[in-house]
Formats: sequence, structure tokens, C-alpha cells
Amino acid sequence: MKVIEVENLSKSYRIGLRKEAYFSLREDISNFIRNPKDWIKNRSKGNFWALDGVNFSVEEGEVLGIIGLNGAGKSTLLKILSRITPPTEGRAVIRGRVRSLLEVGTGFHPELTGRENVYLNGAILGMTKKEIESKFDEIVEFAEIGQFLDTPVKRYSSGMYVRLAFSVAAHLEPEILIIDEVLAVGDTAFQKKCLKRMEGVAKGGRTVLFVSHNMSAVSSLCNKAILLSQGKIKKQGRTDEVVNEYLSLDGGSSSQISWSLEDAPGSDTLKFKSVKAVNEKGEVSQNIKKEDPVIVQFEFWCLKKSKMNPVFHIYNQFGSLVFYATNLHDKKWGKKEYAPGLYKCSCRIPANLLNEGTYTVNAYLSSDISMPADAIAEPAVFFRIYEENSEERIIYMPGQHLGAIRPLLEWQTEKL
Repeated sequence: MKVIEVENLSKSYRIGLRKEAYFSLREDISNFIRNPKDWIKNRSKGNFWALDGVNFSVEEGEVLGIIGLNGAGKSTLLKILSRITPPTEGRAVIRGRVRSLLEVGTGFHPELTGRENVYLNGAILGMTKKEIESKFDEIVEFAEIGQFLDTPVKRYSSGMYVRLAFSVAAHLEPEILIIDEVLAVGDTAFQKKCLKRMEGVAKGGRTVLFVSHNMSAVSSLCNKAILLSQGKIKKQGRTDEVVNEYLSLDGGSSSQISWSLEDAPGSDTLKFKSVKAVNEKGEVSQNIKKEDPVIVQFEFWCLKKSKMNPVFHIYNQFGSLVFYATNLHDKKWGKKEYAPGLYKCSCRIPANLLNEGTYTVNAYLSSDISMPADAIAEPAVFFRIYEENSEERIIYMPGQHLGAIRPLLEWQTEKL
């Protein structure tokens, strides 16, 4: 059953026409009669279309990722679906109770305590007091704000606010849960906790709309996605295909990043010039086969004679640290000093090590391992590991393979 149907949805805002905004209806009609072409031209040039002819539908139990660059129209779409703002044209049909978590501060009364806001939100969703009480302990435990439960939420930190807001939204069982990038306010551990909870919500047959710039989270959580660009749907369908399209956009997440000497992260000793994820051919690549190695490359400036130790951390789509790499296992690297100049170092991640999924690289340069890093880029770059659906895999190894790594190991069986 379709729980959301969006048909020709458009939203425009009037901009840059302060004088015209004070015209009376009589003046507007008079101007139209005198010169209809100029009237239409003047009216349209002051309109900004945040959404323009958007069409899509969502089935019950689907998790839809909504992605796009800043200003693409994502937040406007969610506000319309949440009934916060009306559309200019078109319609959005919603079947079911909706709970939205769009930005810090929405949905809570600042003067009420955390406890009172839980009951208020439940009542807004049409739940009885008994239904709310049956979920209350789970909400408080998940939000980790027990000792502040009877404190007015206006005194909460942004992190506490988000934890409680998400916990309320996820546990009070709306049929449709809408989540914006607000989760970025929480720490990494809580973001991971939220993603797992949203997976549980989806498996329970409820529908989730998820907006994020974290392609790892979108890839792991969503079974369908739409890509918005300048208020229009550029692509919709399978999540991996939509994510790949997003990554090809100018300004999307990338498997390379570079800086000028003036803007580069670093100290007066070491500075990054670039960080890249490349394939075996040395080509920058956002998508690398599981059967191929991934090479992480640093280019850096050494501004004065010093030691240099590169380090990078690899995180998976759940925010878990898969491993970290450094050259300090070899004593010669720890003692080596570099003359001023531009350098490149590379680290090869073997083929058939990482599981399918999306990965984030945090990069660091250090001249003294006993001190904080000189140069920090976190996150630096992103890449995706994929496996083609070969005939052998479909027959012998169907489905998703769990685990952060998936090495190709040798097996031996013998009769005893």
C-alpha cells in the first residue's frame, strides 16, 4: 500500500520584490489588464522555486533516502510532508500518523520538562496515556537523560535535545517517521544507535524518510532513494545507483580532496596538500570492486626538517572503526626525518579484505607521536566497495554478508 503519494509538488517563494509586495489587489489587476506580458514577467522573476514538479511514492515499510546538495530542496520537501508549510502547486497524500524530526527545537515546548514533552508528543500522535506509559521507560533509557528528565528542555544542550527528540519520535510508533540531518548534532556513538533503531523501525513495517549527507548511512539504511537537484528529482530508484549519481555531482562527497598551501590543514611543520582513494591503476575512484585493492594516498608539504608519520582511520557506514593504519610498525619510518619539500605517501589496502559498503577515511599527519597531530582531515575522503553479482555468488553465496571485513581465506578439509 502506498502511504505517501506526491504529485507535481512545487513550492515557490517571493524574493526581491519588497515594493511590489505592498501592491493592493486592485493595483495588481489594473497592472495585469494594462500590460499582461510585463505583469507575468515581473511576477515570475521574483519567484524562487524550491521545489518544481516533484513526483514520487513510498510504499508501506520502505526506507526512502532523500539526498542532494545544499539548497536542492530536501528540507522544503520534508516540511511540506510534515504539514509545516503548504505547497504552491500539486499535492502530497499522506496515509498514517507522521512524526518528524527536522531540526533542533521542533516538536517540544521549551518551558515543559522532558517528561512532560514525552506525554505531549504522544498526545499529538493520538496515543492514550496508557500507550505512552508502556513506552516511557524505553524512551528515557534510549535518550540517556534520566537525571534531567524533570528539567525544562530549554536548559538542555543541543545533544540532549536531539537524543530525547529522536527517542520520542522512534518509540512512539508513528506509521511514518521523517528524519532530517538533525542527527549530525549527536555524537558518533549516538548516531550509530539511531541508525540501528531506524533499522528496527523499518523492520517493524513502518515507513521512514531519511535525509542525510552521510552516504554511508543512506546506503546501509535505505532500500530506495531520490536525488534532488535545484528543486527537481534528478534520479530515483535503487539506493546504490542514486548515491553514485549524487557523488558525480559537483560538490558531492568525493574520494579526493585537495587544498592550497594557505588553506591546508596543518601546522608550521606539516600540511596536507591532498588525500585520495585510488584504484590499482592510480585513478581516483569512488567505487572499487571488492576483488581490487584500495590505495590511500597523502600528498603533504614538509615545511621544515622533521619526522613525519601518516595515520588514517577507516570507518564503515555504521560509524564503527574498522581499522587504523600507520607506518610506525617499521622502526625506520619512526626515525626518518624529511627535508622541506612536497611528498607523497601511499598505503595499499589489500583486495578481498573490506566487505561491501561505504567507507570514510579520516587522515592525520604527525611530526611527534607523543603530541597531537599536526594535520587533521576528518572526514577526508569516501569510497565504496562493491561486488558484482556473478553467477557463482548468486548460486552459492546469496544475500548480504555481515561483518566489517570479509577476507578471502583459504580452507582445507581432510578425512580423519
